[in-house]
Order: sequence, then structure tokens, then C-alpha cells
Amino acid sequence: MKIEILGVGCAKCHKLEELVRDIAKKEGISADISKVEDFKKIMAYGVMTTPALVVNGEVKAAGKIPSEDQIKNWIK
Repeated sequence: MKIEILGVGCAKCHKLEELVRDIAKKEGISADISKVEDFKKIMAYGVMTTPALVVNGEVKAAGKIPSEDQIKNWIK
């Protein structure tokens, strides 16, 4: 599974990355988690507001930090 956190370094972007990593660890989910800060790559997903969460190439959330339950459902 590939999980990407899209954002240019704002506090919410860092919080989302931390939250995703914590949930993956707690749930025992093996995933390639990466932070994408390149503006062109972010725009390639059609994301206009960050933070954004992408799971296996599909944008799941943009412009907000989703709830823990939402993130769990997307990465299981």
C-alpha cells in the first residue's frame, strides 16, 4: 500500500503525517508512507488545498485532517 501526505510543510500537514504513521503502526499496517512537498506533484493530483491524503493513487481527503476512523477505513 502506498500512502502519500501532500503538503508544503504547514502544521496541519505535519499533523496529518504523524496521525497516519501512528494509525498504521497501531493497526499493524505495512505501508509505504511518504510526504510529498513538490507543488507540481501535488497539483498533478488536482489538489488545491492541503493537507491532502492519497491512498494508492486516490485522493481521499483534501484541505482538512480526516478523523482517525476515516483514516483507518481508508488504509485497511
